[in-house]
Amino acid sequence: MIAALMPNYNRANIAFAYGEGAWLFDERGRKFLDFGAGIATSSLGHGHVHLTNAIAEQAAKVIHVSNLYRVPGAELMAKRLVEASFADSVFFCNSGAEANEGLVKAMRKTHADAGQPERYRVICFEGAFHGRTLAMIAATGNAKYLAGFGPVVDGFDHVAFGDIDAVRAAIGPHTAGVLIEPVQGEGGVRPAAPEFLRALRALCDEQGILLGLDEVQCGMGRTGKLFAHEWAGIEPDVISAAKGIAGGFPMGAVLAKERVAKALVPGSHGTTFGGSPLASAAGNAVLDVILVPGFLEGVAVTGRYLGDGLAGLCERFPGVFSEVRGMGLLRGLKCVVPNTDVQAAGMEEGLLTVAAGENVLRLIPPLIVGTAECDVAIALLERTAARCLAGTEVGAK
Repeated sequence: MIAALMPNYNRANIAFAYGEGAWLFDERGRKFLDFGAGIATSSLGHGHVHLTNAIAEQAAKVIHVSNLYRVPGAELMAKRLVEASFADSVFFCNSGAEANEGLVKAMRKTHADAGQPERYRVICFEGAFHGRTLAMIAATGNAKYLAGFGPVVDGFDHVAFGDIDAVRAAIGPHTAGVLIEPVQGEGGVRPAAPEFLRALRALCDEQGILLGLDEVQCGMGRTGKLFAHEWAGIEPDVISAAKGIAGGFPMGAVLAKERVAKALVPGSHGTTFGGSPLASAAGNAVLDVILVPGFLEGVAVTGRYLGDGLAGLCERFPGVFSEVRGMGLLRGLKCVVPNTDVQAAGMEEGLLTVAAGENVLRLIPPLIVGTAECDVAIALLERTAARCLAGTEVGAK
């Protein structure tokens, strides 16, 4: 008999009762260092006083009113994001997939409003992940995610990640724009080279098409900048954000230049829940923390420290780890043994991580971690590696 809760996840047999900072405690009282952060979502960790107080105080006032009315908290959050980024305007929704849907609709509508409705196709990249809706699994292009869901939604073309010549060759009279993750998360923690992002910006300008960035996982401070594209010194036309934007409360956003934002007129796009008073309270609380001068610089410093520690692991345990990837606090360890085995062994040692493509283990802790937590994570990974090597003839150097 099927379970009451649909069995579409391979959940670990563990349930967490509460958390403190970067730590989670299960129902039996066991302690785990959370370097998964709910898949890069619990940006302020667990039990953060400012975030939890903001949510509780707002919940006691009003939780939801819909977008039939003004939501002052959403107006404030949008203003703060505009002031801190390239964007002129922001649309709030509830998830990364919704944000990417809104992004693609805005790109298409921008061209339609300019008298070019034939420009609807979007160039995407191999190894991408843009969400689980019918359109976004088409944008992702992974056959595993597409299987069984009927005809693939039209309008997406895929090229090799990092190949500017392939992008140029794919551009045609029906191309509306390009959609890329500055750092592919699900695809194996693969950063796009800054020079490639700069070349994309120049090519889009040359061809009169739009540059859209999926910053659902790599945005909101994860790399040590508010948005990862800032490292390349470029400005996109539109981006998607979600995951860490509200510290674990469901929220997504589309941030856009005026040219793109003005395409979404009343009736063209909407959401019942997006930008609710409660979501906005959570989002503003996160901004209160990550926009404090020096906070993001601290994330970058801690991220470099973590990266150095992971590089040392690769040297000491070549039978388990072969390469360090990523930037900031979005890091990946390329595994020699199955990454799911390493993930499971890490959990046995008290470390929570997330598997990714290309046999990579993701380490994406809350942004509030410091070098002390990183040292603990490295020690736990050493024990994890030893556990993985137990029973084999390969050992640490």
